[in-house]
Amino acid sequence: KKHNVFGLHPLSVSVIYILVTLYLASQLRKLVTAFTKSDSLARQLLLELVATFELCAACFELIIDNWGVNAYALFLLLLTIWWSTKWGDATACPYCPMEEAFAGQRTWKSALNIIGVQLVAALLTFKYVQVLWAIELVETHKDKAYEECAADLQVDMVMGAIVECALTCLCRVMSKILAEKSFRCSGVVDAAFATTMVVLAFNISGGYFNPALATSLKFGCVGNTAVEHIVTYWIGSCTGALLSCIIFESNAVQNFLKRGKEE
Repeated sequence: KKHNVFGLHPLSVSVIYILVTLYLASQLRKLVTAFTKSDSLARQLLLELVATFELCAACFELIIDNWGVNAYALFLLLLTIWWSTKWGDATACPYCPMEEAFAGQRTWKSALNIIGVQLVAALLTFKYVQVLWAIELVETHKDKAYEECAADLQVDMVMGAIVECALTCLCRVMSKILAEKSFRCSGVVDAAFATTMVVLAFNISGGYFNPALATSLKFGCVGNTAVEHIVTYWIGSCTGALLSCIIFESNAVQNFLKRGKEE
């Protein structure tokens, strides 16, 4: 029997939980900014911790109610645009510091520190989400706090890795081009393109394109082994991101950007 406390619609509760998470994260960012030095490693790591927590907690709520891919895409688009205005230099994504290390913009040690913090946040986020779900305000949260999750990978490991690799690469190339051109609505275009890629991969691999997010939501779920998860969501996505660095620096892309500046 369906049971919604106070007659609340399940979608409204999900939206409230997401808004609570966004507010909590914004307050945590203020605390981090207030009590750490602007150029300190501590601030950088703590802001990554907050951003990764915020991303994973919100996406847990997006996947729990199964409103369909269109609703998922709409909320993801709006959230991505919001985060692009709030996170600053934080990325909540392990391959971003990898890209910077690959390009010589930071040391690999620094990149691994950031990735470690992101992974810790990703793995701990469910404890927060579990508390919210255990309240069971609506039927879509009933028993979800303690039931087994199901993997999203609908194809074999190699094909899943190829999909995550290829679409991550496309997303990152587009992001780099838009960052270089930096026009007024580039952030919205970037978010829309990434969301479109997620929709394309939604029924194949889940379309995570972020190892930390995939680990938070799906590591250990029924249907995938640890090796399948790592190959698909870590090796696949990170390989795609590093390939995007090579493609972006290619003559074809750089000449395209130069022509755009000349015009």
